[in-house]
Amino acid sequence: MTDYEKLHSGEIYDPNNEDIFKEQIKCLDRLYDFNATRPTELEKRAEMLKEMLAEVGENCYIEPPFHSNWGGKHVHLGNNVYFNFNATLVDDTHIYIGDSTLIGPNVTLATAGHPILPELREKALQFNLPIHIGKNCWLGAGVIVLPGVTIGDNTVIGAGSVVTKDIPANVVAVGNPCKVLREINEHDKKYYYKDRRIEY
Repeated sequence: MTDYEKLHSGEIYDPNNEDIFKEQIKCLDRLYDFNATRPTELEKRAEMLKEMLAEVGENCYIEPPFHSNWGGKHVHLGNNVYFNFNATLVDDTHIYIGDSTLIGPNVTLATAGHPILPELREKALQFNLPIHIGKNCWLGAGVIVLPGVTIGDNTVIGAGSVVTKDIPANVVAVGNPCKVLREINEHDKKYYYKDRRIEY
């Protein structure tokens, strides 16, 4: 198996492989162009995302600046996905995000990791594990999601959390490391924020 084939295998590989670099630099050139678009060029941005990303549904938006190891080449978006400023997608392997998920500013989704053993890190070796984020989730500002993590549908991840392990559906989870605080419940059907009542 070549280093390029190992990108999506979970195995250790050399990310400085020449074939990998050649492909990656093309993606980064396109990402540069995306980040250079004007705020009025919304249609151009939408078209560029369709070219850059592995999959992109209807009504998706990524607010520049957008940072990505592969320019979004391994990013899969459902419909109505929104990214605020400074999204960092370490997409050395696949990142899957379901419909209607909201991503706050300065969020990092990192599929890449490095071995703990110093002798392996000296060689700059790397491994990648996919990230799965469900439908209708909300990741608050500054959230970091680590390699191999799955977040279930409808879940809210509090601002500044570091998600090191899977988080189930229909919960509010916060902290470093991120842990389930509570389930989404009847109170949430009446109040949108603390004591602020929803007016249906």
